Amino acid sequence: MFERFTEKAINIISLAQKEAADSHTYKIYPEHILLGVLESKSNICSRLLAYGGMNTEKYKEYVLKKYSDVSHRFKHTNIAFSEGSQKVIKLASELAKKKNSYIMSEHLLIALVLTAEKSDKELLKDFQDNNVDILKLKQTLLKLIEKNNKKNEIHPEVERRSDKSPYSTVQSIFKDGDAKEILDRAVAKLTASHYEILGTEQIVQSVLEDSNSDVTKLLNESGINLENYCSKLNEVSSRQAEFEEKQIIFTPNAFKTMLLAFETAKELGSANVKPEHIILGILKAKSGIAYNIFKEFNINDDNLAHKIIKPIEKQMPETLTILRLAKREAQSMNRNIVGSEFILLGLIGEGAGIGARVLSQLGITIKDARIEVEKVLGYGNSYSFGEVVFSDRAKKILEIAWEKAQKHKNTKIASENLLWAITQTPDSVAMQVLSNLGVDVLEINQGILKELEIIKNND
Repeated sequence: MFERFTEKAINIISLAQKEAADSHTYKIYPEHILLGVLESKSNICSRLLAYGGMNTEKYKEYVLKKYSDVSHRFKHTNIAFSEGSQKVIKLASELAKKKNSYIMSEHLLIALVLTAEKSDKELLKDFQDNNVDILKLKQTLLKLIEKNNKKNEIHPEVERRSDKSPYSTVQSIFKDGDAKEILDRAVAKLTASHYEILGTEQIVQSVLEDSNSDVTKLLNESGINLENYCSKLNEVSSRQAEFEEKQIIFTPNAFKTMLLAFETAKELGSANVKPEHIILGILKAKSGIAYNIFKEFNINDDNLAHKIIKPIEKQMPETLTILRLAKREAQSMNRNIVGSEFILLGLIGEGAGIGARVLSQLGITIKDARIEVEKVLGYGNSYSFGEVVFSDRAKKILEIAWEKAQKHKNTKIASENLLWAITQTPDSVAMQVLSNLGVDVLEINQGILKELEIIKNND
């Protein structure tokens, strides 16, 4: 019920529940919610009511007295919402939904005001008896909500550069491992097909030629095998679906696919681009001849992606866990952008990796780190239910961590790689947070080396 509530809004409901429980009232009434707004001292809504003339203690006494006739007859452990309170919460939800926003304290208070105006004469009298100008309060709340909806919450790590292009370095990504073998086979097909530019169709054909690959077996189970794929490919008379931009060594869609494969590999904690990452890149790109052939086989993108990712999740790679925790931390602060600071919180929250141990030994706790993150960023007032994306600095940290893992011939990106990568981005929010907590780069790097040495000696 309260998944879309901000922490401050949930706090108001919790205070309302507490007031109802303390008085042994078996239901939460709109007055309890209003009392919850008043008691949430750090909330702008409580200040608006105080400026209007409402006194928290006096209103608390009034609510207790008002429901004194039921307070001793009911001692339920489960306190339900009254019909009036349910209407208030439903209205608050509807108001927030119009702007695709999280339900904030402002939504709860304006829902109380609108309910008082339309149907609850007793609640309206409460406002009037406490000298609150209900019309002025409503206008102020509407302005606040509109301001929050329009607020441009650009993350400090999102760079505004129109000329930023990954094409200059992408060739080095596929210089070894499974991806190189796939591309070598794909390039060999170009001469036979009289093409000079590599497309998604050759790349996927090369993936399917490896009959021992797990992703090939999964594709076979989904109805796509080398024979019927090539049959469909032979029916393709034009490569128009591959060209949307300038011609390079890859078709633009193939290039986009491989870049997405690279991004996916990092986000899933792999230090190598594997066949499964390439197929996921095809599904994310949603364009090109290979994707069109997939659609002819009635492949459901989400179902196939889930089947590919599920066995990876079972392996519980550290980075995948950390990044999922990072996304949750971002969402808990009503933000769609995962910056370096949320990767830091994910590192701490993961708890078991070298990165978490190093930070713990330096006295860094998740609670203190969250407080510092909120000091730097502030708490988001609205949250769009779109895709959660990584900031430019967070992407850079993932890339540095990936390169570090590759340098040491590791197959997976480890938590210490991520933590070390953070130390290599001095202008990141994560390093600002660590600095505010009294930790410097030297201490972190020494801590990582010490932990790695302990593991080496134990082996």
